[in-house]
Amino acid sequence: MVHKNTYLSAALLWTFSILILCLASFNNLPDVALKNVDKYVHFIFHFVFVTLWFMYYNCKNPKNNIKSILVIFIVSIFFGILIEIAQQDFTTTRKGDISDVFANTTGAFTALTIILTYIFIIKPKLKLK
Repeated sequence: MVHKNTYLSAALLWTFSILILCLASFNNLPDVALKNVDKYVHFIFHFVFVTLWFMYYNCKNPKNNIKSILVIFIVSIFFGILIEIAQQDFTTTRKGDISDVFANTTGAFTALTIILTYIFIIKPKLKLK
């Protein structure tokens, strides 16, 4: 079993990586042929964000799963909104984008749905066997 400090380290590293990657300038990167590739990146950022933070809090306090996952989901949404505001107000090469907020929320919601499905449907069936 993975120690809770490993999950905490991974969650913190991921969180700071999102922050840095969303605020850094990437003007010299080659164009990718995939349309709206940045939306997929935002989806993945917040999907993994919610998943890693849930894994940490679940390891820390497994009996309080529902409250933890809902708080993490809300934090993910606000984190994404704050990054978009920071891109708009504090960078010269990045612009805030409401569709990025939608992609962030979709990634967080997908992780929330999978985790809740595991908690309420899959995990109880595993205990029955």
